[in-house]
Amino acid sequence: MAITELGEYAHLTDADVETLGHELDQIRRDVEDSLGQGDADYIYRAIAFQRILDAAARLTIFFSKKRGGWLLGTAALAAAKSIENMELGHNISHGQWNWMNDPEVHSNTWEWDMAGLSSQWKYSHNYRHHVFTNVVGMDEDLGFGVMRITRDQEWQPRFLLQPLQNLLLAATFEWGIALHDLYSEQERAGTPVGKAAQTKAFIRKIGRQLGKDYLLFPAFSGKRWLRTLTANATANLARNLWAYVVIFCGHFPDGAEKFTLTELDDETRGEWYLRQMLGTANFDAGPTMAFMSGNLCHQIEHHLFPDLPSRRYAQIAVRVRALCDKYDLPYTTGSLAHQYLLTLRTIHKLALPDRFLRDTVDDAPETASELMFRGKSPAPNSGGGKRRGLRTARAERKR
Repeated sequence: MAITELGEYAHLTDADVETLGHELDQIRRDVEDSLGQGDADYIYRAIAFQRILDAAARLTIFFSKKRGGWLLGTAALAAAKSIENMELGHNISHGQWNWMNDPEVHSNTWEWDMAGLSSQWKYSHNYRHHVFTNVVGMDEDLGFGVMRITRDQEWQPRFLLQPLQNLLLAATFEWGIALHDLYSEQERAGTPVGKAAQTKAFIRKIGRQLGKDYLLFPAFSGKRWLRTLTANATANLARNLWAYVVIFCGHFPDGAEKFTLTELDDETRGEWYLRQMLGTANFDAGPTMAFMSGNLCHQIEHHLFPDLPSRRYAQIAVRVRALCDKYDLPYTTGSLAHQYLLTLRTIHKLALPDRFLRDTVDDAPETASELMFRGKSPAPNSGGGKRRGLRTARAERKR
């Protein structure tokens, strides 16, 4: 099932894991020491570009009389909403720019253009998901409470509808995340008064979002209100689909491992780093796609350093890859299409009861544990010679 002995699974000694942690700490220090005006200029340019693109898109939708103009404006609006959601809202809310001490670009003040409240998202995402990444029973993003993406989740008849649930979640992703975050905050609040306060805040945010996109802007358009209304709805749908694909490709393809609660017992900093490296996945992207995804094509680097500026992830990735080579660890990545197809395979496969699945519970693409190696591979490296780690061990098992 899920991983219980992380070092054994990774084929690393305790000393290896702690040395790896020190080397990753050094990467953090190097980046923090080099933050400066160039990084500040980047985020200010990104904010300005997003706002100009949003305004230009809305003007194009309003003034163009042909279908081509509407399509161009709607595509631009979807792009502006995606940038605000991912490169701005997501990353600013992670505190990536708090070091600037600018109240406008700070995790405590930024409210994103999404249905859910950023304050509610920060607890379930920044804490529950990033601290306890892929730990079954702790990470509430593991299937978002509606889908089965590891065999550690007991099969229930409702999972037969999982392929359809997946399509519905993709189309309504901002609403699914908003409700997911609300339930998490209500659970944390505990008391009826606290739960009611969170619900009221959530309803107010929904009112602002629906009023802006489906009442205010269409009203400003006068007789062309329907044109604006459909453009807003289409742009929101496109933004939802893009965010869904990016997030799912970073967390659910093959190689994004899952862990048991036992793994958290006395977890060291090095073990936490290693869990992040093994529990996430990247996808290949050029500069434009990286920007449009909030640089979450570098999900591994983001989980290692969630509060470092996203523009640095490509730079950090070079050093993380080198560490993976040094310790013979997998660096899970692939094309966006490849990662998404692997994710879809898991979603459709795990809709079925385990008795219909061929792989063992400890050696499946979506669910693996250290038990797959017991009695079949040497102990972790004890020094000397070429390091033999998880990457080599897994490759040998495929032969």
